[in-house]
Amino acid sequence: MKNPLKFFLLTLLVIVVDQVVKLLVFKNMYLGEDIPVIGDWLSIHYVLNPGMAFGMQLDHPYGKLVLTLFRLVAMGVIAWYLTRLARKNAPDGLLWCIAAILGGAIGNVIDSTFYGVFLGNAPYDAPTPWFHGQVIDMVLFNPWEGFIPEWVPVWGGSYYTSPVFNIADSAIFLGVVFILIFQSSFFKEEPSKPFEEKPSEEDAKPISDSSEQ
Repeated sequence: MKNPLKFFLLTLLVIVVDQVVKLLVFKNMYLGEDIPVIGDWLSIHYVLNPGMAFGMQLDHPYGKLVLTLFRLVAMGVIAWYLTRLARKNAPDGLLWCIAAILGGAIGNVIDSTFYGVFLGNAPYDAPTPWFHGQVIDMVLFNPWEGFIPEWVPVWGGSYYTSPVFNIADSAIFLGVVFILIFQSSFFKEEPSKPFEEKPSEEDAKPISDSSEQ
């Protein structure tokens, strides 16, 4: 049985790094500011995301509240699952991935729950600043943008640009990707024990001494 505490330390590290970066962006940049890092490919771009990860949103008046409550429940489930897997001696790689996903989930929940109050970034039409805070995103990796060809299903003809994300989103994304890549080793079944035949009644009988006295 493994101690889950060391894996929760990675969760804590992700939360701390995520929150420090977000608060640094909030304190030192203005909304919409863009600081190039590697040409037009990578930049620090300060935006607020009122919805889900990678700039996606739920187009519903109560979508943000539902999303925040869902995240709170998901955090508890993930923490329980991580503890359960650790006690069952699951592979370390799987446990580290789940710990990273948990840290990312908590990082964004902190924004959604508290930023509307403490940073005052809730949308103007939010029924309450609690649970309606907007997530701070700042990483823009944009190797290509432009119109998608018409022949491409679903997205054809639309203009594409990469979404802006944050450290928490990255932790969730990388955790999921590594689980998918290494799922065969993470979830391999334990080899079954070979069938042991029970001794027959004749084999179980003690061997008598047939030699003549």
